[in-house]
Amino acid sequence: MNSSHKVIAGVDEVGRGCIVGSVIAAAVILDPAHSIDGLSDSKKLSASRRNTLSDIIKQQSIAWVIGRAEASEIDQINILQASLLAMQRAVSSLSVRPDWLKVDGNQYPDTACPGETIIQGDLLVAEISAASIIAKVYRDQEMILLDALYPGYEFSRHKGYPTKLHKEKLARLGACEQHRRSFAPVSKMQ
Repeated sequence: MNSSHKVIAGVDEVGRGCIVGSVIAAAVILDPAHSIDGLSDSKKLSASRRNTLSDIIKQQSIAWVIGRAEASEIDQINILQASLLAMQRAVSSLSVRPDWLKVDGNQYPDTACPGETIIQGDLLVAEISAASIIAKVYRDQEMILLDALYPGYEFSRHKGYPTKLHKEKLARLGACEQHRRSFAPVSKMQ
């Protein structure tokens, strides 16, 4: 595809490996007239740098949007299908219709928009990096909110990943309604 004069959206998701909360996807259309320095895979950036870049991306992009699939949906259709659903929801909610999608990974969401999948796209493609950053910042903020709603689990510290701390809290407190029941170690408690 000739990318000149095309509207390209980058798409990525975060939270697949977590055992609590939603899987969050973002779709971003960058403005070719405003390049953003420092875009990379969100996991390779500090939280402070991600937050700064997320603000810049939101201000300077042509369009950006969040899509999500809830923990209950993840339990019903599995994490891969929920991730693709979150991506589909993000793409369909964009205020500007893209001509081409660049999707991180090797699975393409169910959308009429043509595009491609790119392994390590969050590291290699600016549009996907931008989506990765926005999605990660959004989900981290959501984990801080869940931490306030469900005190004791320390969601703001481990962000929902199955760390030693999270597993200890889960064993002591049991699962909350935001835990993914189909994921070990949550499913082992039932």
